[in-house]
Amino acid sequence: MSFSEKRQLVRAAMKAPYLSREEELQLAYRWRDDRDEKALEKLSLSHMRLVIAVAARFRNFGLPLGDLIQEGHVGLLEAAARFEPEREVRFSTYATWWIRASIQDYILRNWSIVRGGTSSTQKSLFFNLRRLRAKLSNSQTPLTDSELHRKIADAIGVKQSDVALMNARLSGPDTSLNAPITDSEGSSADRQDFLVSDDPLPDEIVTGQIDTERRNRWLSSALEVLSERELKIVRERRLSEEGATLEALGVKLGISKERVRQIESRAMEKLKSALLAAQPDQAVYST
Repeated sequence: MSFSEKRQLVRAAMKAPYLSREEELQLAYRWRDDRDEKALEKLSLSHMRLVIAVAARFRNFGLPLGDLIQEGHVGLLEAAARFEPEREVRFSTYATWWIRASIQDYILRNWSIVRGGTSSTQKSLFFNLRRLRAKLSNSQTPLTDSELHRKIADAIGVKQSDVALMNARLSGPDTSLNAPITDSEGSSADRQDFLVSDDPLPDEIVTGQIDTERRNRWLSSALEVLSERELKIVRERRLSEEGATLEALGVKLGISKERVRQIESRAMEKLKSALLAAQPDQAVYST
């Protein structure tokens, strides 16, 4: 939105007449029940002063005021779509929450190239941290960072670690991973070259895959020593994601759950013996 367009929008909002409670309710009913576009236009235009006033409270976040007003107008239209006039609440009271929420969501999406949290905790921290930090920093008794974070956490009702993390995010600008870093010897490299990955190394991944395939072959071979009933019990008790209970298996097989336990125990011993016979040095299969 250009500067001239913003001025025209502000002028139109300031010229729009105020609505009485009766006029407001009438327009709200016409929009909700009859989808009267002219009623919506008049209702929204008469409340653009409110949108501008709310948007102005967030002008210090570095985003164009015109964009904030546009987002506030989106919230205003959302409020009009959800407003229930029979509750006898003034539309401005109801719309203020939607206008503010729309503007805050826009700021969170565009304030940084790194997407921040949108939970109620993160939003409360983002929009109140600077104000509380400035208020506490102006106290006569100097506070350490830890004390400052603790007081802010208590005031907002969040964890101290969340305050420290948000404070770090708000304290500096975004930094590109491709930003060059030069050492004392004049060598240059990108910042991303110094990032440490917690993922396993390629050789570790391959080794793990080979070991898994080998163990699967050993297990498949060992399962051949079991009887049909033993194999069914072991598969449903030990090799399925949701292991069946002894009682459920007993009902399915027509035996007691104690008998199921005995068969399972015997089957596991047979598996252990078969595995150790095939791979004597693989004691990891001991149950």
